[in-house]
Amino acid sequence: MQAITLFRVAPELKEIVAQASRALACLDADRLEELAGCCQALNRDLPPRGEVERQALAARADMDVFARVLEATRANLNVMRRLRDLRQGTAEYGDAEGASRWKGGDDGNH
Repeated sequence: MQAITLFRVAPELKEIVAQASRALACLDADRLEELAGCCQALNRDLPPRGEVERQALAARADMDVFARVLEATRANLNVMRRLRDLRQGTAEYGDAEGASRWKGGDDGNH
């Protein structure tokens, strides 16, 4: 009973995912940490199955957006690492290790 009560005051999955997307886009590490704590609480105190399914369906589009934001962020991080390596002289244009980091999806989010 207490887990259900705690869950009702917690934000729904859709809101957590939307906030996570915004925090990631703004590179708000503190907010991302808070949201990770919310997700841990959700995993620890799972609501009844029907409620989980309802929230998952409601959050589906937001989760798809969040996945694309994560992928774009990962690709951008790889680009930034490659540029740093080139500036520091630790990698050369066209080397095997650096070239593999340039590869990414062809979704245009790079």
